Amino acid sequence: MLTRLPSRLVALFVGLWLYGFSMALMVVAGLGLDPWDVFHQGVAQRTSLSFGTVTALAGAAVLLLWIPIRQRPGFGTVANVVVIAVAVDTSLALLPELDALTTRIPVMLFAVVLNAFAAALYIGAGLGPGPRDGLMTGLVARTGLSVRLVRTGLEVAVLATGWMLGGTVGVGTVVYALGIGPLIQLMMGLLNRLGPNRGAGDVGARRRTRGLPGPLTCAATGPGDTQPGPDACAASG
Repeated sequence: MLTRLPSRLVALFVGLWLYGFSMALMVVAGLGLDPWDVFHQGVAQRTSLSFGTVTALAGAAVLLLWIPIRQRPGFGTVANVVVIAVAVDTSLALLPELDALTTRIPVMLFAVVLNAFAAALYIGAGLGPGPRDGLMTGLVARTGLSVRLVRTGLEVAVLATGWMLGGTVGVGTVVYALGIGPLIQLMMGLLNRLGPNRGAGDVGARRRTRGLPGPLTCAATGPGDTQPGPDACAASG
């Protein structure tokens, strides 16, 4: 884990901003989102709220669910809710609409890779898990169920709800689910080589994954584990 607070704060905020930007890229690519973002988009389409506002409200609602399972948020948890929401709305306002499939596919692939890099940065800061990852780990601790089962259950529920509300499910959803976990592990390894302990993260964060997406070392899977997220080990946004 990064040991100096200033360095950790930089990693946290840069990681969260890039995470929000990568979410916006997935939206404009229009080829499918990760489970939580399918839900966020579905709600946004049914209301007058922006995508980022829905993301923040959903994160705040998930934090309320931490109370009965006795989870404690960190500074990074709160920053996750605020920074990602601002970043995704700002990015969506600036990014152009994409029509050509030959452009949308590379943008979607780049977004998944960038999401993994962003997740590795903010997880490595070790300043608290994202709201959705904290919910997952709290439920695992309270129920005794496996990370894989809890994460899969949560993400199937939000994916199905988001899809019924009109959120975009497609090849991007599958690519994210299959690729985000391995990519986060790869990015964290690369960050470790750039400096002493850089990007190592703490054990809790590694279990993580917009959410990050899945535990990097846990039984992470799917867009959960595939999405470190912002929220995830198995990576969590």
